[in-house]
Amino acid sequence: MGQLFTQLKKDETNVFSQTFKLKFSDCVGVDWITLGRWLNIEDNYLDIINQDNSRSDEKAYSMLTKWVQMNDNPTVDELKIALKKMNRMDLIRKVDEFTKTSSLPEIFFGFSANKDSLNTPDIASRVHVNKDISESYTALKNYYQKYYGKINELQPLLKTPANVDLIQKFVDLCIVDAHNAQMDVVCSVERKKFLEKQMSYTPIPYSEIFMNEKSVILISGIAGIGKTWLLRKCLLDWSNNLIWNNVELVFYLECRRLNQYQNVSNINELLNVFYKDILNDFDISKHTTLFIIDGLDEFKYLNELLNPNLSCTFPIVNALAEIQSYKHVVAGRVYAIDKYQNIYTEHIDKLTIQIMGFNQDGVENYVENHVIEEKKEVVKATFKESLIAKVMATVPFYLSSMCKIISDSSKIYTTSFLTMTELYANIFLYFLQKHIIKNNGLVYEMMANENNKKYVLTICRIAFELFIENKFIFSKEEFLLFINNFNEVDESLFGFIERVETHLGYFYQFAHLTVMEFCASVYAYNCLSFEEIIANKKLKSCLSMICGLSNKNQNILLKFLVNLNPSKKSKEESSLLVSIL
Repeated sequence: MGQLFTQLKKDETNVFSQTFKLKFSDCVGVDWITLGRWLNIEDNYLDIINQDNSRSDEKAYSMLTKWVQMNDNPTVDELKIALKKMNRMDLIRKVDEFTKTSSLPEIFFGFSANKDSLNTPDIASRVHVNKDISESYTALKNYYQKYYGKINELQPLLKTPANVDLIQKFVDLCIVDAHNAQMDVVCSVERKKFLEKQMSYTPIPYSEIFMNEKSVILISGIAGIGKTWLLRKCLLDWSNNLIWNNVELVFYLECRRLNQYQNVSNINELLNVFYKDILNDFDISKHTTLFIIDGLDEFKYLNELLNPNLSCTFPIVNALAEIQSYKHVVAGRVYAIDKYQNIYTEHIDKLTIQIMGFNQDGVENYVENHVIEEKKEVVKATFKESLIAKVMATVPFYLSSMCKIISDSSKIYTTSFLTMTELYANIFLYFLQKHIIKNNGLVYEMMANENNKKYVLTICRIAFELFIENKFIFSKEEFLLFINNFNEVDESLFGFIERVETHLGYFYQFAHLTVMEFCASVYAYNCLSFEEIIANKKLKSCLSMICGLSNKNQNILLKFLVNLNPSKKSKEESSLLVSIL
């Protein structure tokens, strides 16, 4: 299998590997958009790529990735033909050069699916390390400093680069002691408790977390709250000798990536997959090592991990369990960490904390630095008018979304975010209008179009089908079970659904779990009877949003998401609400 990912063969799809695309992107420069047109990529995709990336090499990389996605078996010859039409013989020579020298092994790190988090160093800059600990130690720190010094700030659904400097501009998070926090596994309860407790906790300063080094740190928080920001801040601080000075090696692993390697059975094998060129068969057991595990709730085999007595046929569970014998930091949604901490009942050297979002200074600084001057007062007034808006502004995803919506709207009412359901609806319709329909007109005009209604119902149906099956990362084959034309997923659903490239092939996921949950609620409201909704236990976490959709106020945007299926009788609404309450 190793040869499959390290060899580049002429005129085969795998020639367009991570290494090839990175090197070629550096050469294309500002001509990336011309090349994209010669490769028959539509202008709307090129526009999105242009908006979502700041540098020419990033744009070229995204364009090449999109071209590979659009073609089942793209070849080098097709690329050369396009370059010949551009009269770029110099780039053709570069293609030949890269394909001839590409037998060098390709380094791969398991940080994230997108290019910004998977910034693999080019061949010339790679550090080939022998088995000396000091070189491995230095190589890891250099890598984290180079590729995590700046990360992309999340915008509503689309991940628009903002080059946030985590060292200089890390936004203070509200961190609290969560040792005794017991949360219901239901997501709606998680949100309810968050709203109740967010303003009552006593924050723990970031620096205090590391004053007394613990062998185990468990970090919980709702979706989009800033857990990954905190983990990457830790990586940078370790790299700059600010924390964990007694730790020789730190490794960062994302659970959604681990899901793709279910046959990896131990730590050494796992690290040889993700850190092969850094470690070079290094024996970590002889050195002080710390693992950072991100996204525990996304681990497909969490139940097996929590119940070692169960018969488990997936070796990756054993590999992740082995990490417990090392120092480690584990982060995930509240319900997952609440369950996971039970395996440490007798472990005294443990710290359990919960991320409650930005603190007040963080919110104010964000508004000051990210909102245009004429809209700052509107944002502040919105937070005063709506308790929901004020509390959810501490969550980075929602704060970014609300500021973006208010900044881009010609007219916005300070009462637009009075409930969580209204907040979700505003985010959903904003993204639909700006990035899918690409219409700067009025929302009521957009939703009067039957094709747009059909589109919304389609994306909501996909979310519903996957949500009730508890699938957050899914394959093409799983899509084909309920959608006839798979091209719809890759083309018209771009943005709501992301395509993730892994060594095992392509997988798909919703851009944000909260949006997936909201879409599932919209579909249930529009297409299921109240008996079906109440009977489906998987929809329990959606009940608050489904109730919210029954709001009859004609002055809010919710009204455009509740009439997508005319065949459903409206008289059921009152019965549904009574049954849920």
